[in-house]
Amino acid sequence: MAVTLTIDRQTVTVPEGTTVLDAARQAGVVIPTLCHFPGLSSPGSCRVCLVDIQGARTLQPACVTKVAPEMVVRTTSKAAREARRLSVELLLANHPWDCNACTRNGSCELQALAQEMGITEVRFPYQREPVPVDTSTPALVRDMNKCVLCRRCVAVCQEVQGVGSLAPRARGFDTVIGAGVGEELAEAVCVQCGQCAAVCPVGAIYEKDAVEDVWAALDDPKKHVIVQTAPAIRAALGECFGCAPGTLVTGKMVTALRRLGFQKVFDTNFTADLTIIEEGTELLGRLQRAIVDKDPEVRLPMFTSCSPGWINYMEQFYPQLLPNLSTCKSPQQMFGALAKTYYAQKAGIDPASVVVVSVMPCTAKKFECERDEMKASGFKDVDYVLTTRELGDLIKEAGIDFMSLPDGEQDVPMGMSTGAADIFANTGGVMEAALRTVYELVTGRPLPMDQLHVKPIQGLQGLKEAAVTFSGCVSEWSFLEGVTARVAVAHGLSNAHRICQEVAEGKAEYHFIEVMCCPGGCIGGGGQPRPTTDAVRRQRIGAIYAEDEGRPMRKSHDNPAIAAIYAEFLGKPNGHKAHELLHTHYHDRKTKA
Repeated sequence: MAVTLTIDRQTVTVPEGTTVLDAARQAGVVIPTLCHFPGLSSPGSCRVCLVDIQGARTLQPACVTKVAPEMVVRTTSKAAREARRLSVELLLANHPWDCNACTRNGSCELQALAQEMGITEVRFPYQREPVPVDTSTPALVRDMNKCVLCRRCVAVCQEVQGVGSLAPRARGFDTVIGAGVGEELAEAVCVQCGQCAAVCPVGAIYEKDAVEDVWAALDDPKKHVIVQTAPAIRAALGECFGCAPGTLVTGKMVTALRRLGFQKVFDTNFTADLTIIEEGTELLGRLQRAIVDKDPEVRLPMFTSCSPGWINYMEQFYPQLLPNLSTCKSPQQMFGALAKTYYAQKAGIDPASVVVVSVMPCTAKKFECERDEMKASGFKDVDYVLTTRELGDLIKEAGIDFMSLPDGEQDVPMGMSTGAADIFANTGGVMEAALRTVYELVTGRPLPMDQLHVKPIQGLQGLKEAAVTFSGCVSEWSFLEGVTARVAVAHGLSNAHRICQEVAEGKAEYHFIEVMCCPGGCIGGGGQPRPTTDAVRRQRIGAIYAEDEGRPMRKSHDNPAIAAIYAEFLGKPNGHKAHELLHTHYHDRKTKA
């Protein structure tokens, strides 16, 4: 049913149930907001979006007020303007005025609101008692001195991720956003995904910065500093420099990294291709043991293991399903292990001098590289992780005019990759890449080019599934003849919870399940440029598929550098050396939950 109303003398017709805020935006009227974020429930707590509705006794928050027939809304009345301004002044009165030293300086939504409203001074004294900054985790920093109680972090943690680590504590003027029972995030059940940092409008939650550590490594003549870049970076980094979401800047990124002083610019895509070989081989091995050997110990379905936030979730919420996880490390960690063994050996470099820097869309990658399990090379596999946002800051700090840079190309051999690796960035991408390789390995025939995109598992639907029937199998895989492999894809941990529950209850008849911690997959990671809405996710996803489609090689097993690393160094997929360097196991951490 449609509803017609008037907003600032404009007639607007919108569907029933639309908020005044969304109706106003449809009419081209901008109402300021702070606690509201697309895709999350709005608490209407900040009162920054107050509007004047004819007949209402008081001003109403536009983000939670639903339209009504013949409603008359004024957003620019004196009462509405003054009330919104007062709301922002009161927020500023409880907020530190250290903008120049704040990590969000220039991108702070509260700062922008004050500027838009012409607020140059605050009439109310600052009376807030300072509290210690929480730096307890490797990935995230919480500065509750800057919290404006918008509850966005609470909404994303509870509604989208289903983790529930963050929640309001106490009431009234004593309200704070707490992290579990303890005061520090390290004491809470937190997966380090950084979705809270992605939606925070101010500098209350942000990634633990590694920029100074990376500069120190680059300045050290005794260090051989190399960098790997995740597939999602190339479709988002441009946003740090004013580009539209989904602008591909792969070549400019490579050139910028060289100018920063990295001695080799490699690509996490290389080990994404390697992951497909290792993980695909592992899956086929499990299927053989289950179908041919009738081994009751085989755990199916097998889950992907390349998302560290997802791994953290499994350890803390579903440790009984840990045997279902692929033993493959993430591409980031595979790269680090090989950089300090294969690459160092091939280049004749002391592995102790090699510093591996990763550029990732994900804050949980900072946690992952610190894990005790990630030292199979004899060294810490990955030394430092920068988010996309941090790389943007690093480039700006170096005075590089990013948009004027010529395109460069990644170094070989660990910069060579395929389109299958690119799509690791998107939800469904790992599964799609795996199917491209597994189908050809089992049948001896490539998937037709027009079927390389597995449509049922693409897009932003929370849970997706597909089925592939094997026919005409080569002799080694003849036991799969006529078998229909059922696969599923989940992104966002609330969706992962649904599928984990099915598996735990024995109701999921799948063989292989991809899970990505963040909504949309890595393109929606907690370290990506802000804001990340569904519209932005779709643009980044489209760019990644375009990158894949423009590649001469689109299947991981076609990568000659992957064939070479097995021939020269690893031996066979899932072999002894591969297991030693590229595989691991995780542990029950549910004692916190």
